[in-house]
Amino acid sequence: MEIPKSHPRYKSLMKRERVVKGVENGMVVLEGLIAHGRGEAFDYLIGEKTTKHALIAEKTAVAHIITAKNPVLSINGNTAVLAGKHIVEFAKITGAKIEVNLFYRTEARVKKLCEFIRSLGAERVLGEVGNAHIPGLEHPRGICSMEGIYRADVVLLALEDGDRTEALKKMGKTVIAIDLNPLSRTARTADVTIVDDVERAYMNMCALAMKMKVYGTKHLEEIKESFDNENNLREILRQICKRFE
Repeated sequence: MEIPKSHPRYKSLMKRERVVKGVENGMVVLEGLIAHGRGEAFDYLIGEKTTKHALIAEKTAVAHIITAKNPVLSINGNTAVLAGKHIVEFAKITGAKIEVNLFYRTEARVKKLCEFIRSLGAERVLGEVGNAHIPGLEHPRGICSMEGIYRADVVLLALEDGDRTEALKKMGKTVIAIDLNPLSRTARTADVTIVDDVERAYMNMCALAMKMKVYGTKHLEEIKESFDNENNLREILRQICKRFE
């Protein structure tokens, strides 16, 4: 069905279509539709726009990525089809690695997603060779790349992923999460939680990274140190409550 651009929910409906097509071509699982719908509901609550506190978190995330020794952007089917080109751009700006990591993992899905991300311009995508395992994760999501997530000091992941967030934190890694649900275990466990749509978040971070990559180390460290994830989430919940009023 062709959706007219005049439709008041054009952007949202187009995102849905991308996820549906992702299911049809084997990159997204049916459960990904549920995850997208849940996120869309929370996006309504924040006004379907980047809030002031989401932008603060995005700026902090960029500071962590720029100062990291081995930053990795972890992607799944939903993030690939919704924000793939922006993820590739962000990786090129910051020098971060891209790794495909899936809860519902099959070798065919991993291969399709790696090929898709490469088709968007990524020079290299990790994940096809699972030669390491995240301690404490018994399901296939624990499979990872030794060069990527396993040895990363900073991991940026998207959508609700509580078990892996906790496991990565136990490994001593800094975890940045993009999650529209400010109450999820992922959001509450991560070091930096970006409560924003994944496409908006990566678009914003690309723009921020272009400016911030010339910042001095002291300035970037100050940005990181001034951030309080718990307080930031609290402020976002306050904004949601205000919208109800």
